[in-house]
Amino acid sequence: MSGPAATSLSEAAAATRSITMPDSLRKLVRLLLGLAIAAVIWEGAVMLFGIRPYYLPRLSTILLAMAATPRAYVDGFLRTLAETLIGFASGGAFGVLMGIVFFRVRALREMIFPIFVVSQTIPVIAFGALVVLWFGNTLLAKAIIAFYLTFFPVTVNTLLGLETVDPKQVALMRSFGASNRQLLLRLQLPTALPQIFVALRLAASLSLVGAIVGEWFGDTTGLGVLLLQAMFTENVVAIWGALLAAALLGTGFYAVVAAVEQRLVFWSAEQ
Repeated sequence: MSGPAATSLSEAAAATRSITMPDSLRKLVRLLLGLAIAAVIWEGAVMLFGIRPYYLPRLSTILLAMAATPRAYVDGFLRTLAETLIGFASGGAFGVLMGIVFFRVRALREMIFPIFVVSQTIPVIAFGALVVLWFGNTLLAKAIIAFYLTFFPVTVNTLLGLETVDPKQVALMRSFGASNRQLLLRLQLPTALPQIFVALRLAASLSLVGAIVGEWFGDTTGLGVLLLQAMFTENVVAIWGALLAAALLGTGFYAVVAAVEQRLVFWSAEQ
């Protein structure tokens, strides 16, 4: 069959596929399939090569251990999630704000930006000890540590993104009477958004690291607490359980940020 009839049939088939399986659902199916394959490989490799549980337990053993004490993992997951979200949101907002300020006021950039750079040379362990000493073993202290790891890359990328704006576009908008605020909201920030989201995706992981490290200084709930307790008791299965929960949190958070980026920075994908 050829000609218009064949074309109509192919278009109908394509339309049917798009209706039965949207792109987002197709991606989800691929992700779940990939996870299932990885789980089978993990389980099979441990059994096939006789890997000792001290080095790598079977995945089924880890999942059963997590299912035996679900409350500890759920509470730890939610606590670490709260610390991560607060640190990420505050660090991201502060980073974008400082990037705009540094872009607009060069004198402040030359005075304050070097201090930001020096602050990032302080190991997070040392900074975390200081923060916990000041604020105690509170959710706020862990969020501040997450903030510490988040704000700097967002600041740098916001500044870099704003500096990529074409001066000719700025001159054109000014010729139509655009104010500084209109320039920022309608040209400069949209231009910088792809660069900002690069930093936000990185910050999604860094904020989780900050929250977990903060929990190591003493707390009663959190994935970092579960990990530390398992290390002290040399419970390898519990260590892997905490690692899997942290990986789930980090992957999910990163996916949410990437989905927001795809929704807001749609022109970047088109290019």
